[in-house]
Formats: sequence, structure tokens, C-alpha cells
Amino acid sequence: MRSLREEADHIIKQAIQKVLPDQAVEQALEQKEFGTGDIYVVAAGKAAWQMAKAAAGILGSKIKQGVVITKYDHVKGDIEGMDCYEAGHPVPDENSFLGTAAALELVRDLRAEDTVLFLLSGGGSALFEQPLIPKDELADITKQLLACGADIVEMNTVRKRLSGVKGGKFAKICEPAHVYSIVLSDILGDPLDMIASGPAYPDTSTCEMALAVAEKYQLKLSAQARKCLETETPKELFHVETQITGSVKNLCLAAAHACEALGYETVILTDQLECEAKEAGSFLASIAKSHANDHKRMAFIAGGETVVHLTGTGKGGRNQELALAAAFGIAGLAGTAVFSIGSDGTDGPTQAAGGFCDWRTKEKLAEQGVDIYETLRRNDAYHALQKCDGLIVTGATGTNVNDVAVLLLSGE
Repeated sequence: MRSLREEADHIIKQAIQKVLPDQAVEQALEQKEFGTGDIYVVAAGKAAWQMAKAAAGILGSKIKQGVVITKYDHVKGDIEGMDCYEAGHPVPDENSFLGTAAALELVRDLRAEDTVLFLLSGGGSALFEQPLIPKDELADITKQLLACGADIVEMNTVRKRLSGVKGGKFAKICEPAHVYSIVLSDILGDPLDMIASGPAYPDTSTCEMALAVAEKYQLKLSAQARKCLETETPKELFHVETQITGSVKNLCLAAAHACEALGYETVILTDQLECEAKEAGSFLASIAKSHANDHKRMAFIAGGETVVHLTGTGKGGRNQELALAAAFGIAGLAGTAVFSIGSDGTDGPTQAAGGFCDWRTKEKLAEQGVDIYETLRRNDAYHALQKCDGLIVTGATGTNVNDVAVLLLSGE
């Protein structure tokens, strides 16, 4: 019999396999007709290389040229006819700007019969960037938004106004060429103007919304940055066609199928999870307590994206915090485990994809002098999980469709 940790690793592997972008890109291009003009590829995001590779395999020599911008260590080889850039995430860096400049140079002065195949995935907000304010201030504002616990929609509402490519501005630069955008969604509900800050989609957010976010979190802004927040974004784009190819809903369904194949009676609680990571962990633990005496193999799945409010200077990420927070409530409940991962294979500023805890985790850490409450206060889940073999490391997966957390009850 597999251990709960082995079952968790199996579920993760199967779920990620089902949401890789290759097949989705192939389906999006299968029936697509591009006309007589040239095809130019711009791919941006954590899954950019994988998506561009799939497109190149289908379109081949029909692609005249391309630019790929992805996260460090996410380029897995050369793609013929395309220049690949690795850049900073979640804070843009010089390579983000260089890659974006190359993409903009590629799409300027195109003809109406040409097509820009725009392959977009999560992480594009940092990776695809042309700042309208000094780079150091852009980095500082991004760090402020991350530290204060702003959600992804709030972050993008601000960032798209500080950028020369976000909020539909990239599509305007591509005019008069047609833009065919294939999107791998990393935002709950799949709002196209918010995924990677919507470079090729009309912006539904307003200046008033951006200024409200700045006020809510007391962001420190220069006069130049504040003026950008007061400048409106494109609201109509008539030359853009968009197709969504994947989302967290697919990730939850894939995890559910993997659990069911292992004999678990499975419930998808939500694919719209939005709360503090610690609260989500506590919630899953409360469900474990409710079913602890059922003596059935049960799995409960929650997909979405939690947030962390930084109160310490430790190391970790939202998925690691979620799992470690659950360790409180499931302590002593034999045959119980909670694990949570980021589908892209990274969780916060760590090489871990997430964390795993079971009914013995709290005791194991206590024996080593680790207090879970204090660890969470310091946001140091990484080092605690490292001490009890609770880190989940997958490496870069090539996709990015939010997070999934799973509660397993083995029925012991």
C-alpha cells in the first residue's frame, strides 16, 4: 500500500499532467485559419516556452519569427525562429524589459493581413513589461502590493496603468495586424482583462478603481506614478480574438479524478478559494475533524489562490503556509493529510511547489523545538516543512493555473 505522502505525490503528478498547455494550444490552433499574411509569435508568462513550443510544432515554417519571455529556469531548449528570454518574477527585472522591447520591435509596423499569435499565461504581469515610471519605483510598488496582501486583481488594476503594454496597450501597438490570443488562465473566474494584466484585451477596470487600491493599502507613489493611475486604458479593441485554454477548474477536476482512481470518495469544495492561506488550512482541518470517525476514504479539494499577509521575515509561500496551518487541526487524526501546491511548481520565493502535512507533523516538529504558531507568525513555513520532509518539490511544470489543496482521509 502507498503511504499518504506517496498518494499525494501521485495525485499531484496526475493533476499537473492534465493541465499542461500543449494539448490546449493544439486544440486552439487545430481549426484556426490564418489567411495570407505572416504569423508572428509573442509568448509571455510562466508557461510561455511550453506554449510556444507547442505552437511551433503545429505551425512550423508558417511562423515568420517569435519572442518568448518566461521565468528563470523555464526555457527547456531552443525553438526554431524564436528568441527566448528568461526574466524576473514576481518582480520584473532588466531581462523583463529587454524581452518585452524585443517583442514590441517584432510587432511594430505590421500589415493588416498579418497575425500576432499571442500566447499568454500567468506570470505575464512581471515578465511582459515596459514601465512608464522608473524601473526602481515599479519594483518598489510591486513589492508593496505583494507585502500588503493585495489580491491579483487589485495588483493588476494598479500595474496595468504603470505599464506601456498592459491593459490592452500591447494590442494597440500591434494594429493594424490581427491578434489571436490563446490564454492559460491563472485568475479565478477567468477575467481576460486581468490575466497577466490583459495586454491584448479591453480593460474593464477604471482609474477610480486603481486609485482606490492605492488608498486602501496606503501605497507610496511618486507624482509620476499617481498621474499614470489617473490615465485611462483602452476600452475597445476590434482586431483581437481570444480563446481561454485552461483554468483552475480543470486542475481541480484532474485532482479529483486522480483521487477517485485511488479509491477516494471525492468532493470538490470550490474552485474559487480566496482567503488567507492560514484560514484555508484551518478550514480543511475542520472538515477533517467532522469526518474523522466516518472510517471512509474521502478526499476534499479546494482550488483557487490564497494570500499571505507578511508579519515576519521567514521563508515560504502561500501553499506551504496553508499546509502547515492545517497541521494544528489534524494533529492526532490518524490517516489524515493536507497538501497544497502551486501548479507552476513554485510557491513564493522558494524552489518548493508547496507543502504536505499529516496527523504526525505537529508532534514531529515539537520534538525538534519548532512551534507551528510562532513559525506561521514569522512566515517561515519553508524551514519548518524542511525539518519534517514536508516540502513538495516538482520543478517548473510548464503550466500555471492557480493552486490546489487536498485533504485526504484514508479511513483508518
